[in-house]
Amino acid sequence: MSGNGGALEEAKVPLIDDLASTEKDDENGPLRERVWIESKKLWRIVGPAIFNRLASYSILVITQAFAGHLGDLELAAISIANNVIVGFNFGLLLGMASALETLCGQAFGAKKYYMLGIYMQRSWIILSICCVLLLPLYLFASPVLKLLGQPNDVAELSGMVAIWMIPLHFSFALQFPLQRFLQCQLKNMVTAWVSLVALVVHGIVSWVLMYRFRVGVVGTVVSMNFSWWVLVFGHLGYTVCGGCPSTWTGFSTEAFSGLWEFIKLPAASGVMLCLENWYYRKLILMTGNLENAKIAVDALSICMTINGWEMMIPLAFFAGTGVRVANELGAGNGKGAKFGTAVSVVTSSLIGIFFWLIIMILHDKFALIFSTSDPVLKAVTNLSFLLAFTVLLNSVQPILSGVAVGCGWQSYVAYINLGCYYLIGVPLGFFLGWGFHLGVMKEVIKTFLLSYWSSFLSKCQSLLYWGFQAEKTEQV
Repeated sequence: MSGNGGALEEAKVPLIDDLASTEKDDENGPLRERVWIESKKLWRIVGPAIFNRLASYSILVITQAFAGHLGDLELAAISIANNVIVGFNFGLLLGMASALETLCGQAFGAKKYYMLGIYMQRSWIILSICCVLLLPLYLFASPVLKLLGQPNDVAELSGMVAIWMIPLHFSFALQFPLQRFLQCQLKNMVTAWVSLVALVVHGIVSWVLMYRFRVGVVGTVVSMNFSWWVLVFGHLGYTVCGGCPSTWTGFSTEAFSGLWEFIKLPAASGVMLCLENWYYRKLILMTGNLENAKIAVDALSICMTINGWEMMIPLAFFAGTGVRVANELGAGNGKGAKFGTAVSVVTSSLIGIFFWLIIMILHDKFALIFSTSDPVLKAVTNLSFLLAFTVLLNSVQPILSGVAVGCGWQSYVAYINLGCYYLIGVPLGFFLGWGFHLGVMKEVIKTFLLSYWSSFLSKCQSLLYWGFQAEKTEQV
């Protein structure tokens, strides 16, 4: 692949020794030893990343759990605001920030450390502009949701919740680049500790606002805003106060140069992830058009929340694989990147099988975390088996997306996502759902179709990768 606007300029600081761990593997060594060495490199990134992502996502889950015990309407409103309004923007901003995994990962592997701070600042600028452009979705959430067929009471409360979530929205523009900046330097324990502090703070603040001051659904949103900004200031404080002396040398006007050229990769990354992410959000929206919409929204959102919770593990492998591939390619070791991908796929698949078994065993119990409503519990139990298979199938797809990020293939994968999810998955979902009048189950079928086409997408990405001539690999 050709260069991306001088993306990997020469470093202006001394080299850092022994951090990237990009030495070429001994291809003639025992397979077990090679797997062990690669696993240690991978888990150095993935272990803290799993905790970080689980803690961050648990902030959203705790918020939804508190809302669920207020009532079905409050749970439906928080679910739609979280999964649709915030989720719509979350996928785009997270995808755009993932471009740093390509740029910072390859720069770090190539020992060109100065550019990591510049890349992060450019990402801050671009994501902040995007946040401003996306702001009307929060301000006009109620009329938009009504237009999309949501019940009036759900749409009104969701719109009010969405306005209170605006601080959360802007926190993404700083938080996502900061996490990837630190992750590419293998400073994952920092993000893990900051996430732990934010999670503890969120639990305490949520309890105080809900049970001491009894401020209702607004209190759950305020506590979530506060906790996400704890994440931002924790990571930012570590970065600017001397935690990254070689990669952060202060704010620079150089961050404003070459923005137009720089934006191409974040834009492709955003499209790659958001096409998949938006497909999930459509499921929640469409349940609002069913009879007894509150129960349908509650049940499906609980299943998607459980799926999203477990999905943090494959997403950690997504990040770890992206960093490992980028580091190896930056060091000129394409075959090492290929071997690292194989290790990551097998490891994540084994973890997916474990959680498939857990959900199958506890299929009638896990919904109690979010609701005590008998209709909701019954609906979730009916959906739980397909949820288990969704978890299983989705244990591979993010890892292969990580390969795409590490190699800088985001634009290619965006086309694959468009074809798999929207040209094939959506028409089949509509046909099976409305054509056969399956009621609530039509949403479940589309969820399962999503999983199936995620698997198909994975195969497409793997074909792209395994057909890749490693020895001819060029940096992005």
